[in-house]
Amino acid sequence: MSTPEPSMRGVTAGGFRLWLARAQMKHGRKLVIALPYVWLILLFLLPFLIVFKISLAEMARAIPPYSELMSWADGQLALTLNLNNFLQLTDDPLYFEAYLQSLQVAGISTLCCLLLGYPLAWAVAHSKPSTRNILLLLVILPSWTSFLIRVYAWMGILKNNGVLNNFLLWLGVIDQPLTILHTNLAVYIGIVYAYLPFMVLPIYTALTRIDYSLVEASLDLGARPLKTFFTVIVPLTKGGIIAGSMLVFIPAVGEFVIPELLGGPDSIMIGRVLWQEFFNNRDWPVASAVAIVMLLLLIVPIMWFHKHQQKSGGAHG
Repeated sequence: MSTPEPSMRGVTAGGFRLWLARAQMKHGRKLVIALPYVWLILLFLLPFLIVFKISLAEMARAIPPYSELMSWADGQLALTLNLNNFLQLTDDPLYFEAYLQSLQVAGISTLCCLLLGYPLAWAVAHSKPSTRNILLLLVILPSWTSFLIRVYAWMGILKNNGVLNNFLLWLGVIDQPLTILHTNLAVYIGIVYAYLPFMVLPIYTALTRIDYSLVEASLDLGARPLKTFFTVIVPLTKGGIIAGSMLVFIPAVGEFVIPELLGGPDSIMIGRVLWQEFFNNRDWPVASAVAIVMLLLLIVPIMWFHKHQQKSGGAHG
């Protein structure tokens, strides 16, 4: 129950300053609380509503290339909703294949990032304090470079006469260049390279917060190091594993640049389909429907992660 603000009558100069300070603090607190909601409304809810509105429109040869949902004619307001854009996604197997391949590529890439990122995070967390910051810098240093330039660099590494093939030919491991560029393997390599830091950093943070007396207790009770790792350390770092997996999986599902530059004709991911519909076919309503369905698919792991965070917070509380 909020306390009523003091009346302005019969107050001294000191009382007025106190009342003014309390009023400023009260409204300032409301402003601080409201800022995140304003941020979410402007940068998430409003764009989502615009995309959802376009997904219910019809394609039109105009600028912008879609019809209006509401029109005024004969003194009446007419509302036209077109659900054929969503039905088209079920009729054309291209969209189902793109969704399926996007989830597959994102899932395998996330698993690869976890298998590579956990040992790397472990090495950083257990390194000497004097070298730990240097190792962390090396992990995040590639992110300071343009994402597009880094992908182009991988094109130079993976092409037939690139660095990797020339090195393998020089070693005598292969007799002819390997075809890696413009394949799904190149897409996996690019995604794992690009998003590996997002897996390493949350796991590293979780590892630094472990109470290692629990690890010592497990070893003292006769548990082998491998069993201690899976029964003590991994559960204690589960929050970092899940956070890193979400940070890799969610953007990897809608990735466009890496499949476009490193992938081939068979690399049909939903990001490429969106690009084709928006800019080549100029079918904004269908493209918006594709984006809405993709968002609904991503809501499932996001809600699961949020539920896990609430459980973890309750357990620690």
